[in-house]
Amino acid sequence: MSNSIHSDRMRTVQVSARRFERSPFEGKWLGPDTVMGVYAGRYYSVFNGEDVENGYWTLRRKAVLYDVPERPVEISGPDAERFLEHTFSRRITTLKEGRGRYAIACDHRGHVFMDGVLFRLGHNRFWYVQPDGALETWLLANSAGFDITVTDPLSRVLQIQGPASLAIMSAATDGAITEDMGYFHAGFFTIAGQRVYVSRTGWTGEMGYEVYTQGAATDCDRLWDRLMAVGQPHGMIFGSISSMEMRRIEAGILDNGTDFDLTMTPFEAGLGRFVDLDKSDFIGRAALLTADQQGKRLFGLKCRSGIPGYREVIMEGTRPVGHVTAGTWSPFLALGIGYVRFDVPGPWAGRELQVRTAEKGVLDCEIIDLPFYDPEKRIPRGLDRSAV
Repeated sequence: MSNSIHSDRMRTVQVSARRFERSPFEGKWLGPDTVMGVYAGRYYSVFNGEDVENGYWTLRRKAVLYDVPERPVEISGPDAERFLEHTFSRRITTLKEGRGRYAIACDHRGHVFMDGVLFRLGHNRFWYVQPDGALETWLLANSAGFDITVTDPLSRVLQIQGPASLAIMSAATDGAITEDMGYFHAGFFTIAGQRVYVSRTGWTGEMGYEVYTQGAATDCDRLWDRLMAVGQPHGMIFGSISSMEMRRIEAGILDNGTDFDLTMTPFEAGLGRFVDLDKSDFIGRAALLTADQQGKRLFGLKCRSGIPGYREVIMEGTRPVGHVTAGTWSPFLALGIGYVRFDVPGPWAGRELQVRTAEKGVLDCEIIDLPFYDPEKRIPRGLDRSAV
């Protein structure tokens, strides 16, 4: 049960290698048991033959290095800030250099097109770290009247996640990274004699950092070897996305295109706090002004007798009312957990419903508001280690 992963994001994809990017770090972790997937046009390790639950507990108690497929896109030029204010529902003018901010892009109907983290690298230079989807095409399609340039910085992303990540990153940067580097702060640092971009962010709900390569200027073998060498004394291991998937679901971190998509507004996805309607204008604002701001459709579910699977149906008696978007076994909670997207908004939290599973028939489940614990994000902020 502990190795079961039920998410569309985790499914293996059989495709031609010529269409997608291979990781420059692949030679460091690829093995005979590796299962590959594709995300954001990049190959990554879904499963690497490891004990996934051991990887999960190493993430919770020590640290795990992940080679992730998310793709940074650079937006620069004299109108970059003004363009991003127009593109995203979150306020951008207050984003300082060396900081990151979670930001949502909506279409003209007010439905969520893209979510990701926006970093300000310079006065008129930004990186938006996108999940899957045609972000560059979308940016270019909406850039008329703005003096901007959209480019691919050819950056690959490593995540070092877990409570030992600060000590590891401090050692990797010869003491340059300290606890003074706050949550969602970022900057350029030297690792293995080369300049890379580092942010204190991640996709696990644990304290952690992300390291962004600088295209051909980065010797990826040397970078990997340095991180593994300083991480080994702290018990750091390499992990596939499988253990990250367990933890991100516990933390209530959503996956664009799987947990929410273009059929939903930010309010329906529970992301209304990232919409700044007091901004003068942005794509989708007019529609969001008249949208139901209380009509949430995305919730968590707990199952004590099984694991909810992707696309399995949620039942209220004999009536289908929604479906599972992601599910996994939670070693910490010792039960099956997942996300449910309801067909219509409503006060679903606190309800006892049923999930119709493929393996165990109909299971009772409890609907909750997300996340499953640590709603104030004290763990990734480095403020609380009691929930381990």
